[in-house]
Parts: sequence; structure tokens; C-alpha cells
Amino acid sequence: MKKVISAGAAAKLIPDDARVAIGGFLGFGCPEEVLKAIRKNYDEVGHPKNMTLIKGVSIGDKGERGINRLAADGLLKCVICSHFGLEPGIAKMAAENKFFSYMLPLGTITDWFRAVASHKPGLTTYVGLGTFVDPRIEGAKGNELTKEKGGDIVSLMELNGKECLYYETAPLHACVIRGTYADEDGNISLEKEAIHGDQLEIAAATHNSGGIVIVQVEKIVNRGTLDPRDVKIHGFMVDYVVVAKPENHPQTFTSDVYQPELTGDVRIPLDAVEKMPLQERKICGRRAALELKQNTLVNLGIGMPDAVAAVAAEEGISSEFTLSIESGVLGGVPLGGLALGGSINPEAFYKMPDILNVYDGGGLDMAVLGLAEMDEAGNLNVSKFNGKVMGPGGFINIVQHTPFVIFTGTFTAGKSDIRVENGKLHIVKDGNVLKFKKNVEQITFSGEMAIKKKQKVMIVTERAVFLWTEKGLMLTEYAPGVDVEKDIIGKMEFRPLISHALKEMDQAIFMDEPLGKEAFFKE
Repeated sequence: MKKVISAGAAAKLIPDDARVAIGGFLGFGCPEEVLKAIRKNYDEVGHPKNMTLIKGVSIGDKGERGINRLAADGLLKCVICSHFGLEPGIAKMAAENKFFSYMLPLGTITDWFRAVASHKPGLTTYVGLGTFVDPRIEGAKGNELTKEKGGDIVSLMELNGKECLYYETAPLHACVIRGTYADEDGNISLEKEAIHGDQLEIAAATHNSGGIVIVQVEKIVNRGTLDPRDVKIHGFMVDYVVVAKPENHPQTFTSDVYQPELTGDVRIPLDAVEKMPLQERKICGRRAALELKQNTLVNLGIGMPDAVAAVAAEEGISSEFTLSIESGVLGGVPLGGLALGGSINPEAFYKMPDILNVYDGGGLDMAVLGLAEMDEAGNLNVSKFNGKVMGPGGFINIVQHTPFVIFTGTFTAGKSDIRVENGKLHIVKDGNVLKFKKNVEQITFSGEMAIKKKQKVMIVTERAVFLWTEKGLMLTEYAPGVDVEKDIIGKMEFRPLISHALKEMDQAIFMDEPLGKEAFFKE
């Protein structure tokens, strides 16, 4: 039988100065019991210290749970990841230069795990060229400490006449991942997990590095009782198993109970999904949804873009195309907020690294992603604000090779009072933070690269629709009820081009009634 140990014993196995990988995806799949034990051990005896943490995305709940448990001076020496958004303590420490910080595209990290597992000397990729990851720009360095004293982890190479980025591999000393059940031989199943993330890649990289593989599970079951189709990590890779308390092993941080509709155990009627109120979020979701095409693969990002899924469900058109999330879940109705990554009534589960490879190769037909800030050069920033780096998550993987990209969000940021009445938009009080800037703070998406790749880029807000063109950003539509000069151009740091065919957005978007199936898939 595989060695079953307590979380406290597992924490003591991690040496000082270790390179440690931890699995999870936002509110899903967090090995919370082990993370709590690592922090407790550090507080009590000062170990493990000076850890280099490598993870994919944020793992947490915007509070103390998840990776935020590790936000203690001296515990972390370096963090390599794609996102801090749900880890306020970690983000604060990075901004205060308490550790070295490198921010990479999510798919680069998962591919790096694979390269480590196969003992390759390094990873080459096109993903990140022209963005802050590019060594000619910022080299993925996430704070001033790293820029001044940290080494370079990415370099520019040329292969077959094409530029690419190169990352050296390095062994992992330990990892902490999570599954549902472990049998007596250490085989790990994932049947109650709403996401099949990078657990296998992390385990393989650690095992083949000679490191320690620790897996947190809900329960130990008898040998031979697991369906082999549910076993995603074989026992030969697993060194230790930790059985968690129920409160430290929720399916997701958004619920204390198991939700079978997220794993395919049951299917629920979509009319049980709560409808969105007619506000900016729904307006953006409706207008973006009008661009959907039948029989296509579409990615939805975090935040405002998940309104597209809700609109599609409300309009009864979800089955006409396939929604995809970088977590690897395909089909169904993707969830938002802390539950992003899961989907109600999913059709299939890919591993996260597999779907990211599909994205990197141009497998998406369309993507709808968040709009944080954009400049007159067509660059977008979703990764750094007011000097604080949040990271790109899977954003760069999604956008770099997708032929049609929509960026959607409110036109301004900050406290506002925007109402929809009688089919018109009324801006009672506008946000005081402008999103359309002369220059963005950080380049997460390159307008120049988009033109070179002949990508179609659309920007959808509650009051205006734009297209990115070779000549610049072009206003093509405006909301009924707004003053184009005052409410749109007057709230930008640069003047956009105005389309000769400038028109009012469809008034039906601003009405309570559903748009109706006939409004979609017209082309």
C-alpha cells in the first residue's frame, strides 16, 4: 500500500530552497489541506523556506485560502506563474519585491512541465512574441527586484528563419496536486474533479526529476475498485497520499457541496440557470454573441466574456457551437467568477495542457476576452495595473493564433451609474478611469502582431463597438441614447477613426425580451 501520511508530515518532506510545483485552477482542485500544513510548519519551525513556486494560474478565493496560505516573508524566494488575481497576499508581496517574480503564459508553463518530464534541454515557443514576455520588452519579469537582480529565464532564438522564445528546463524537487480517490496502490482518480488540469504533467515532471510527488485526496479506496478510465495518475508516480478533511477538499471554493452537473454525473435543465439582469454585462454579452457562428470552437475568458455563455443559454443556442475554457472543459455553459474553469453540463474534459496546445496551434475559431485597457497602437493590457502585475493567465495562448478575437468590457472603469431604459443607454454617472489610453501600461496583446497575422479584432463595450484596422482603431457602432462625441470620443485619450458606415447598435440588445434565435447566425 502507498504511504498515507498526514498533511503535516507531507509539509515536512519539502526541503528548503526547493523548486515546487502546485496544481489547481482558480477555485478548483486546490490541495488546501497540504497548503495549510506548509504554512503552519513554516510558522512553527521556519521550514520550508526560500521555495521557488511554479504553478499555472491563480489558486485561491481572493482571501486566505489556496496559494495565499504561502504569503509569508521568507517562505518564497521566487514565484513563476501566469496569474496572481485570486491571491492578494502573494500579489502584494510581489509588488513589494519580497520575492523574484516571473509571469509567463499559462500554456508555456504547462508545456515547460512536459519538457521537464521528458528531460528536454528547454522549451521553444512562438507564444509571447511581441508581448511583455518577449526579452526585447520586459522578459516576463514581474517586479522591480526581478528586473534589477533576477536572471533571464527567456531568450530570443531563431529557428528555420523564424523568431521564437526559449526557456531552459530545471528539475522539480517536489509537487503537491489533488485528486478525488486514491486506491491502495496509489492510483489517483479525478471523477469528482470539475477540471482535469495539469496534475499529470506536474506529477510526471516531478517523478522524472527524482522529486517527491504528494497527492491530496478525499478518500482511500480498496485496490482494484477504481474504474481504470477514471485513473489519470498511476501509482508508480505517486510517493505519498494525504487524505483531507472535507472542509479542506471542496470541489470548488464557491460551494461546500459536490455539484454533479459540473462533472457530467447528471445534467440539469438550462432554464435552471439564473438569467442576467439587463445591465452593461448583458449588453456586452449579447453584442458579442451576435458574432457567434455555428459549428465553431469558441473560447471565453474570465469576467465580462462569460456573459456570452449566459446569453447563449438564455437564447437556447448553446448547442450550435462549442464553448471551450483553457481549463480543458468543452461544451455546456461555462461558469464565471471564482467558478471560472467549470461548466454546467460539460461535453468533454481535455487536460488543460492539451487544450492549450490546441489554442497555440490555431485550433480556435473565435475568442471572447476581457477588455482592461487598449491604446492607439492596438495593444491591450490585461496583466498589469498601477504598477501591480496580475499576470496574463491563458490570455496570450488564446489570442496569438486565433483568427477572430473580441475584447469586451465596460467602456470606462470606476464607480458608475449606467441604466438601460426603453431600449436606450442612459449614462447617469460615468466611470472616472479611462480604458482607451495613449499607451498601455503593459503589452499583453500586440496590435502590430495582429495586423501581421491578419487577425480580425473587435472591441465590444456597452456603448460602442470598434474594429482594429491597419490604419488604427475604428468606431463602427454606438449605443442608442449616447452622444458619440461626448460619451465615446470624449472618454478616450486618442481620437479613433470613424467608419463611413457608422451605425447605431441594434436596439433589441437594450430590451428585456430575448433576442430570439433568428437574431443569430445570419451570415
